[in-house]
Amino acid sequence: MNAPRPMLDLRQLLICSAVLLTFSMGIRHGFGLWLQPMTQAMSWSREDFSMAIAVQNLTWGLAGIFSGMLADRFGAFRVIVMGVMFYALGLWGMANATTPVSLLLSAGLLIGMAQAGTTYVVVYGIVGRNSPVDKRSWAMGVTAAAGSFGQFLMMPLEGFLITHLGWQQALWGLAAMILLMLPLSLGLREPAFSQGQAPQRDQTIVQALREAMAYRSFQWLMAGFFVCGFQVVFIGVHLPSYLKDQGLSPEVAGHALALIGLFNVFGTYAVGLMGSRFSGRQLLTCNYLARSIVISIFLWAPLSNWSVYLFACFMGLLWLSTVPPTNGTVAKIFGLSHFSMLGGSVFFGHQVGSFLGVWLGGWLYDHTGSYDVVWYIAIALGVMAAVFNMQVNEQPIGRTPLPQGVA
Repeated sequence: MNAPRPMLDLRQLLICSAVLLTFSMGIRHGFGLWLQPMTQAMSWSREDFSMAIAVQNLTWGLAGIFSGMLADRFGAFRVIVMGVMFYALGLWGMANATTPVSLLLSAGLLIGMAQAGTTYVVVYGIVGRNSPVDKRSWAMGVTAAAGSFGQFLMMPLEGFLITHLGWQQALWGLAAMILLMLPLSLGLREPAFSQGQAPQRDQTIVQALREAMAYRSFQWLMAGFFVCGFQVVFIGVHLPSYLKDQGLSPEVAGHALALIGLFNVFGTYAVGLMGSRFSGRQLLTCNYLARSIVISIFLWAPLSNWSVYLFACFMGLLWLSTVPPTNGTVAKIFGLSHFSMLGGSVFFGHQVGSFLGVWLGGWLYDHTGSYDVVWYIAIALGVMAAVFNMQVNEQPIGRTPLPQGVA
């Protein structure tokens, strides 16, 4: 009889994961604050900046599949260390970018690869492998809430740095700050991998991918996550410019994004708790439908500082609360052997949506002078995502196990 796999201490796991996500997610949520100062200083269009952030999100999604494969096979520690180095290099390159192409390579490709190795794809794999089944949904909610707290914590800090140091110096400061994650990653070294006890697999990587991609419920989850990415990245990047175009002060946008991060702490944690009482399908359906309602009311109501803050609070409750039930549903259906890779694969749908949301926002603004059409698209997509997730079957997939020892 095989001995149980050694696991990380749950408290250590959650603390290190939470701080890691606070930095990695907190910094990336603030990139919209650089849109206007960078484009004005460098005489670029909003589409130029939007394209770089769009490529960042697409790279993040694509690289997440491969970082998940590596984390499943060798453990997450090495993947996190490489991601931290890419993050610091990408922020430094973004600060020194002189052309749209150099911005695309630094803020787009490098930071996109960095996020694939330092955010949910890798962290949820660690949490899934090292938390008891009855606490897994709660643990995922805690880690998602940490990423949200990072937005609340880092948004005002990034705005302060831009205002008092300048946009370029602010990026240099963040590049130095991100290196603090290197010693933190030591707390996420999984003893099972160090002792040569990686999870036993009954499928190859190709077989696991083929099975998931052909499974209708996985396709519905990907389609729903596409909508999530479209909405949150469009709002996160373009809301500051939208509000400034409407005559509101830049501080309103900074406070709004911080409120989104603060209320997302409560939203994601609450969803993690509710995961033991409600199905992922129910939670996701309600989330996407509620998003469309909140955005509709925001556009219909007279615009003011307080309407923006109320929108931020309600949107914050829904912001990343799709992440725990989506990943939890993947774990229920397919198990943990290839969880990081499959989590990265479904997250790729999120990042395709992110690419379109941020790029289309900039493109339509440059061609129409307004963000109205993108807001309406976001509403329609939310309704569609609710319909998609109503059809998800969360029962474990039936399969014939392969002979023991297949990797």
